[in-house]
Amino acid sequence: MFDSQPIKDFRDATISADAYRIIVELVYEHSRIKLGNDKQTLLSNRLGKRLRHLGLNSYDEYGVLLRSHGASEELEHLVDLISTNHTRFYREPDHFTFLTSRILPPLIPQLAEVGEPLRVWSAASSSGEEPYTLAIVLAEYLRIHPSIKWQIEASDISNKMIDQARRGIYRMDVVEPVPQVLLERYFQKGVGEQHGNCRVREELRQKVRYDRVNLFQPEYPVARKQHVIFCRNVMIYFDIPSRELAVKKLSQYLAPGGYLIVGHSESLMGIKHGLESVRQGVYRKP
Repeated sequence: MFDSQPIKDFRDATISADAYRIIVELVYEHSRIKLGNDKQTLLSNRLGKRLRHLGLNSYDEYGVLLRSHGASEELEHLVDLISTNHTRFYREPDHFTFLTSRILPPLIPQLAEVGEPLRVWSAASSSGEEPYTLAIVLAEYLRIHPSIKWQIEASDISNKMIDQARRGIYRMDVVEPVPQVLLERYFQKGVGEQHGNCRVREELRQKVRYDRVNLFQPEYPVARKQHVIFCRNVMIYFDIPSRELAVKKLSQYLAPGGYLIVGHSESLMGIKHGLESVRQGVYRKP
C-alpha cells in the first residue's frame, strides 16, 4: 500500500531569509566554509533530498532541527552535502615534481641516518585521488630506498568522501592521468559487476590512513612533525581569519624544515603565518 499524498519536491522551493541565515551561520560555525548570498540555489538543489528523507516540509523546519540539541550529526550531513569535492589524480602535477626533485633528495638521507619514518599528510583528501597519487609517487621514489618507512595520513571533513576514498575504487576514465605503467603496477582492473572500474591495490591502500578531520577542531588525530602537508584547494572557501587560523594549526603539525603545500589558486598573502615562501603554493617552516 502506498501513501496517496504527493512527494514533496523542494527543487523549486524558496529558502526563506531566516532559514538561509541559520544554515549559513551554522555551516560557518561548524566548518568555517563561508557561503555567500548567491548560494540559495545551490543549497536548494543539494538539500531537497535530505529534507524529504527527514520528513520535513520546509527549510525553516530544517533550520529548527539544526539548532536543536544533539544536531551535530545532522550538521555533518549538511557539510557533506554542501562541500565541493573537485579533485583528480595528479592534479597540479608540478607539486609532485617539486616533492621528488626538491624535498625528498635531501630529506631521505637524513631520515635514513636517524632511522626516522617519512610522514606526509593530505589534509583535504576528498575522494582519495590526492593521497593515492602521493602514495604512488612515494612508492616509486622509495623503490631504491627500501629501508625508509613511510605512511600517508589522509583526512577530510566529509565522512562520505572518506568512505569512498577508503574503498579506493574509481572509474577507468578517472584514472586516465595515471601513467600506464603505474596503472598496471598499482591498480587492479575490475571484472564482472566492477567492469569499467579499477581499484587501488591493497598494498598501496595500506600506506594511506584515513580519518575525519575538521581543520578547526582543537586537536588532530595526526602525528606531529609531518615532513610535508598537502592542503590544497580548500582555503579558497575560508575567509581571511579562518585561513590564518587553519595555517597556524597546520604549522604546529609540521616538523622544522617541513613543507606546507597549498593550491595554485591559493595564497597566504595577507595573513600571519611565520612560514617561508619557497615558490607558488609552497611554504617551508623555518
